[in-house]
Amino acid sequence: MPEPDIKFVIFDMDEVLYDYDHRIRLRLLEELTGRPAEDIDAAVWGGPHENKAEAGDPDTAEAYLSQYAELLGFPIDFETWADIRRQMMRARPDVLDLVRRLKSRVDVALLTNNGMMLKAALPVCAPDVVEIFGDKAHVSAEFGARKPDVLVYQRICGKYGYAPQECAFIDDREGNVTGALNAGMDGHVYTDLPGFRSFLEDRGLI
Repeated sequence: MPEPDIKFVIFDMDEVLYDYDHRIRLRLLEELTGRPAEDIDAAVWGGPHENKAEAGDPDTAEAYLSQYAELLGFPIDFETWADIRRQMMRARPDVLDLVRRLKSRVDVALLTNNGMMLKAALPVCAPDVVEIFGDKAHVSAEFGARKPDVLVYQRICGKYGYAPQECAFIDDREGNVTGALNAGMDGHVYTDLPGFRSFLEDRGLI
C-alpha cells in the first residue's frame, strides 16, 4: 500500500473508544455521599471548575482531587474516584481493534478533554488506551487548552513534530472536529464504526 498523506491520527476517548454514561457516575456518587444526584451534578459540573481543569487549572491530579472533594462536599480518595470513572465506561472492542490496526500504518494518540486526575487514573479506567497509546495518551490539561481551542490541536501536533495537514482528528462532537479543521487538520465526526472505517479507507489509512 502507498504511504498515506495522513501521518498522525488523534482520537477522543469518551463516545468514540468507550461508551460513557454520566448517569452511572451520579448514581454511584449519590450512593457514596447520600447527596442527591442533581445537587452533585450542579456542584461539580455545573460551574466553571471542570472546564478550567480541562485547560490545566489545577495542574496536578492531587490538586484536582482536592477540589473535587470540596465541590462534592465529601472526602474521596484516588481509588474511589478512579473506580467510579471506570464503572461509567465500557470499551468498544471493535473500534479499539480498528485503532490497533491503524497503528501499524501511522502514528496515533489520544486527546480527551479532561483534567490531570484522569491522566493519572487511565491505567484503572481505560487500560486499553494505555496499551494502545502508551505515552501518547493525553488529556487536554497537559496542553493548557481544551477542545475546540485551536491551540490544543496545534500543541499536540507540534509535540510530535507533525504539521497540522499531516494529522487527522476523530471526535464524537462536531464542534471539536471543527476546531481541528480550523487548526488545519483533517477530521471526522464519529457516529458509528462503518462511518469511521470509511473515513480511514478513503484516506488510504487502512
